[in-house]
Amino acid sequence: MARIGVQLMTVREKVTELGVAEVLRRLAAAGLPVIEVSQVAMTEENVAAMVRARGEHGVEFGALSGTMEAARPGANPSLVEEYDDVVAQCRSLGASRVRIGMMPLTAMRDLDSILAFCRAAEETAQRLAEDGIQLSYHHHHVEFARIGGRQVMDLINDEAPSLAWEIDVHWVARGGADPVRTLQRFAPRVDLVHLKDFRLTLPPAEVIDAAAAGDREAFGQFWGNPVQFAEVGSGNLEWGPIVEAGIAAGAEYLFIEQDSTYGRDPFEALAASRAALVELGYASML
Repeated sequence: MARIGVQLMTVREKVTELGVAEVLRRLAAAGLPVIEVSQVAMTEENVAAMVRARGEHGVEFGALSGTMEAARPGANPSLVEEYDDVVAQCRSLGASRVRIGMMPLTAMRDLDSILAFCRAAEETAQRLAEDGIQLSYHHHHVEFARIGGRQVMDLINDEAPSLAWEIDVHWVARGGADPVRTLQRFAPRVDLVHLKDFRLTLPPAEVIDAAAAGDREAFGQFWGNPVQFAEVGSGNLEWGPIVEAGIAAGAEYLFIEQDSTYGRDPFEALAASRAALVELGYASML
């Protein structure tokens, strides 16, 4: 059965403040023991804390993260230069999945660069498969752009056939597509899903006041992007059909993620998303 969990980057600031061990303890105690790891340094100390959390708190690591770039301090591990480390971390944590959070910025330069990324990702996916690990690609909104008459999503799908998908329903909506149809479109290669809502906001009072006084610069900036990342159930997405479509598409894990909580405690934000999913009838997946 598919499981619902948490993308650890949602509480990355709490990891810095409290440490990995305490954050994982709190998530497990809150009924969110299934974890996808990203934007948390995979130091020996942190990996050891994650290993202990498996035994002490029943934490399950659904997926780890890697990049297709050279290793950089503070970034997810490099599948190019730290491949053996990533595989070892998967073994230690019982994870059989790795996801690429985004393609390198240089890969977005032109069609040839995108195709080169696809070839490299395909080779890495095949190599990981030999080690018993599935590689997935997590998109954002820019992959819904068209280049050479084709959507980047389709280029990746066609040119890297061994790569599974991590569909992020917020970024699907921000890319102008429908989450349910997108999950259906990329089935059965959907392995992971990100659950976060798509919330629109009205202009803040100070922006309206400035515009009324003749300064419309802040209003122009707001108007170009009134969207926020949001707790499940607090925005405009229809969650029942989305979760059902994710399950039907073959997803093994659906991770609650919120890139920013805008000052709200991230543990509270995750609890709100969890409560919304329980209300929808998905308690058995948690």
